[in-house]
Amino acid sequence: MTLSARLAQEKFLLIALAVVILGFVAEHSVLEAGKMASGVAAVIFIAVIVLASTRVAHHAEVLAHKVGDPYGTMILTLSAVAVEVLILAIMMGSSSSPTLVRDTIYSAVMLDINGILGLAALLGGLRHGEQPYNDDSSRTYSVMILTAMGISMIVPEFVPDDRWTYYSAFTIAAMIALYGVFLKMQVGPHSYFFSYSYPRTPKTATTTTPTAEAGDDSAAVSIGIILVGVLIIGFLAEFMSAFMETGLEGSGAPVALTAVVVAAISAAPEILTAMRAALRNRMQSVVNIAMGASLSTVILTVPVMEGIALYTGQPFIMAMTPVQTVMVAITLVVAAINLNDGQTNAIEGMTHFVLFATFVMLTMIGL
Repeated sequence: MTLSARLAQEKFLLIALAVVILGFVAEHSVLEAGKMASGVAAVIFIAVIVLASTRVAHHAEVLAHKVGDPYGTMILTLSAVAVEVLILAIMMGSSSSPTLVRDTIYSAVMLDINGILGLAALLGGLRHGEQPYNDDSSRTYSVMILTAMGISMIVPEFVPDDRWTYYSAFTIAAMIALYGVFLKMQVGPHSYFFSYSYPRTPKTATTTTPTAEAGDDSAAVSIGIILVGVLIIGFLAEFMSAFMETGLEGSGAPVALTAVVVAAISAAPEILTAMRAALRNRMQSVVNIAMGASLSTVILTVPVMEGIALYTGQPFIMAMTPVQTVMVAITLVVAAINLNDGQTNAIEGMTHFVLFATFVMLTMIGL
């Protein structure tokens, strides 16, 4: 591929890089201009982060196509979680909210399971009827998510304040142990849990793949662009955090709005990938993306953030509110029922999407 073709292909990352340079030049001027200018700048930076994230996700898809499932969806979810952890770590430095991490993880789970999985199952069900997948994967994801969230976001409600360091260190060890066993199972002897053998048809044979745009890309090129993209997103997130804090100051916006924005940014590329998979009648990929992203968000974000808290000596609130606990419980129960028979349909998708709408409504009224 020629240099000009490569630059044209990566125009979103070039735009993002230009916006980073603009941020360095104009940050102080925008902040001094007041809330309106800062709010507009925050929206622009959010949009640019999403554009850059789509390129990171695209090259993750290229790698995923090369290695196949379950490795492929693991790469996709890990790239999204890397973006989320980076943005969270940066925003924790400027945010005064002690619940930012908790609210972001909660929002991500609601968005992934109820939003992505719900909408994908609804649209895919309306087009294809019942869509098959491997129910071993859904059961494994569900029990892992329930265990990880229970340990890290429900039990902390009962931990005394003077013992938080001990439980925080335990949580880090528990998450690492859980993910270690899960990863060994996912890529080892139980990898078949996370794959599904679809019948070959002329339609699937001609289905376009991410490699159609970048078929000549080597794995090294994709990995390099992913790393550069994540670095650019980190700079963008730093400016976005400052602009958002100034823009929302005294606005009466919901406290959890920032957390929802972070979760939505990291999930945006996954939404597009999941919708394409559902419309191609590839529900296994949707389950892997939605449930895998939820699990990765909890099991990888928690130890990193807890480690930062231990290092700085500044604890943050991880225990979910009663409303959040109820929403997570309902979501996981509904997922356990819906994803237990190896087929999804539009009705099951609609139940999750209604739960997602409920989450949005509760966020808007400050719960």
